Amino acid sequence: MTMASLPDEAVHLPFDDGPFRMAMGLVACPEDDWLEIDARYHEEMAERRDLLAARHAEVFAACPGSEPARVEVLEVVAAHLVRRYPAWFMRECDTLHNALTGETWTLTAPHCDPLALAGLLVQEDLCLIRPGADAAVLEAAVVCAPSRWRLAEKIGRPLMAVHAPVPFYGDRLGSPVDRFMRQLKPGRIAVRMNWSIVDDPALFQPHAPSRHEACSPITSSNAGETLHFRMERQGFRLMERSGSVLFTIRVHSYPLARVVRLPGVAARLAGAVRALPPEMSAYKALVPFLDPLHAYLAAVA
Repeated sequence: MTMASLPDEAVHLPFDDGPFRMAMGLVACPEDDWLEIDARYHEEMAERRDLLAARHAEVFAACPGSEPARVEVLEVVAAHLVRRYPAWFMRECDTLHNALTGETWTLTAPHCDPLALAGLLVQEDLCLIRPGADAAVLEAAVVCAPSRWRLAEKIGRPLMAVHAPVPFYGDRLGSPVDRFMRQLKPGRIAVRMNWSIVDDPALFQPHAPSRHEACSPITSSNAGETLHFRMERQGFRLMERSGSVLFTIRVHSYPLARVVRLPGVAARLAGAVRALPPEMSAYKALVPFLDPLHAYLAAVA
């Protein structure tokens, strides 16, 4: 199976030029659309293999007691891949063959954590969230494309604490998110989108840029090639046996120039950037290049 046989990477543009709204923005997702496999599969899976081998403690973490949920994630992901992509994934008893990479995995191998193995099959990062009466807790994760946060600082913590740096989260989203986790129904998959503009195309970004570092010179002339539109497609699916929620994160990083060439996008994005409150612009690390970004988008629009 060649890269040419894989579908093109989707371009998600989850913004509008209206007033800023802090909302979950959930939509229902058919199971066939749950996990994305596209032309970036080979490149991204090679990076995930390298990270899990060389920087395992940075990209994988699990709390005691999450073992049943981690086993269930591998079962659900493997079953989905075999059903949805039968030309690429074949299963015989406890053996799964990935025709895209030529790898064969024993799904019950004791030397490989099942959640980590699931993370070697798909382009999505996989986070397990344990709903609770008081708070939902991040109990296990394999995260190879962090958007400037470190897994070791978040594992085992309530979602309210995980999202403490996010402006307005505690006041507007914390309780609704915890409630959604408790009430997610079997068989339902929900997705939402999150976006930012960054000056680094890498998927693996565990560290926020230092406010004391000199920014590489970004101007209205080079912003399209220097900046990247970073988008997270986030999914939620209940693991019915364990009761945990599988939170999937597929990160796309597009050159900004590629995005704004699409009809009407530059004007919409310009409006969305203008509508961001100062706190959100600072959180998204847009401030160092906000003026040239405005100028660039205005010129293209």
